[in-house]
Amino acid sequence: MNIFNRFASSGHDVAIDLGTVNTVIYVRGRGIVLNEPSVIALETRDGRRHVKVVGNEAKPMMGKTPANIEALRPLRDGVIADIEIAEQMIKHFIDKALGGPSRLRRRSNVVVCVPSGSTPVERRAIRDAASNAGALAVQLLEEPLAAAIGAGLPVAEPRGAMVVDIGGGTTEVAVLSLGGVAYSGSVRVGGDKMDDMIAAYIRRKHNMMIGEMTAERVKLTIGRAVAPQDEGQRMIVKGRDLVNGRPSEVTVTEAEVAEALAEPIGQIIGAVRAALERTAPELSADIIDEGITLTGGGALLGRMDEAIARATGLPVRVADDALVCVAMGAGLAFENRVYQGVLMAA
Repeated sequence: MNIFNRFASSGHDVAIDLGTVNTVIYVRGRGIVLNEPSVIALETRDGRRHVKVVGNEAKPMMGKTPANIEALRPLRDGVIADIEIAEQMIKHFIDKALGGPSRLRRRSNVVVCVPSGSTPVERRAIRDAASNAGALAVQLLEEPLAAAIGAGLPVAEPRGAMVVDIGGGTTEVAVLSLGGVAYSGSVRVGGDKMDDMIAAYIRRKHNMMIGEMTAERVKLTIGRAVAPQDEGQRMIVKGRDLVNGRPSEVTVTEAEVAEALAEPIGQIIGAVRAALERTAPELSADIIDEGITLTGGGALLGRMDEAIARATGLPVRVADDALVCVAMGAGLAFENRVYQGVLMAA
């Protein structure tokens, strides 16, 4: 008997894409109800840390807090870096998603998505964080499989489908067929690494230090996976001059950002090529027809689909609602009996 069927009448079914950058929550019968940054702000009072704000309210505080407040991201590279803080964040998000007090959370059955390359220890940390947050029952689902279901790929059919889920901390590449994973690979490269490379490039070339939020804005505004023929768009970037220590600003071009992103984009393309090389011939034939589907926030980087299409010679498309495909797929996995066999006991 499916674990959720045993508790169906006792509470809510909740699917969580616990991402490095964003947390997305799906509630059975309601769809996507929450999509907020995976950020928590803690205030130190009387020698103890207390939760101040979480999610949308906490993200603008990053890099701008006074000494008694910390704005933290409890996940790195797709896995939990601080389990106690992650628990507090999950509690807040589930309560907000259910629109009720903690007693509703304690009656909830939860599916949490995990990177396919995560270790048993990392999976146990994710399970424990959700369980300690008050969930009644916890199951896990690999992110690429959830992404494929959410993108509408025919994963339950005897046809090969390929998905590349580019998240904040990891990129998951998988070939799927008959409700299972025929091949999966994971590289710890995603939106965070792109931000780091942009900041490093600006520091190296312009002698200016910028913060995480500024690097992310540059990526979202003029970030491209394929360099333009000329300099492309320009953007004024503000930070601290490393020579004189004063606030400063420089103009950064689209071509410069593409150069900064060349290394992480190359690693993602390398993971895709490795997956294609290890795919069975019959499944490869299906992928020629179906193409490659991109999901996750990184899929929205300008010309990312073009970069992968050039490298592989295959058709590439960005899924509709790429940002929420993982949570949507996890939700469908416990709503549709066709997919329930993909859930793993935690």
